[in-house]
Amino acid sequence: MNITDFLSQLRSHAEKPVRFLLPDGGLIPAHFHITEVGHVLKRFIDCGGTRRTLETCLLQTWVHDDLDHRLVAGKLAMIFDKAGDVLPHHELPVEIEYEDGVVAQFPVESVEIIDEQLVFLCGWKHTDCLARGICLPGECCTTPEPAAKVVPATCCTPGSKCC
Repeated sequence: MNITDFLSQLRSHAEKPVRFLLPDGGLIPAHFHITEVGHVLKRFIDCGGTRRTLETCLLQTWVHDDLDHRLVAGKLAMIFDKAGDVLPHHELPVEIEYEDGVVAQFPVESVEIIDEQLVFLCGWKHTDCLARGICLPGECCTTPEPAAKVVPATCCTPGSKCC
């Protein structure tokens, strides 16, 4: 889900409490805070030598001992409004950062109204080899996720080192 879609849901359901359902079925505790709205730009070189970039909007959650705290959708939309030019555009995919033993990031995939709450459903992030034609001879180079900007690769013949 990108920022435009995320904000549309927040503004359409301004009075509803916001919740995040993790991919394992657990919920981020209802008394979470959003402590950061950030633009993350990752520039890297894959194992095949291709330069790549990946951009996201990362919302950092924080759970404290303030058990009465509840964030409603309209308030979260106002937090986004304060982000201003920190976010270069609203087509960035939204991810949630949450700490429960380890810090993890989860892409926001969809939204549902459950028990009068605006519940954002999160998915898993996965690692992958982006240069399979080199690393795994006989396989084609993979197509990166939509947010990654890359020079398109073609299939390689084993040993050709074309990727």
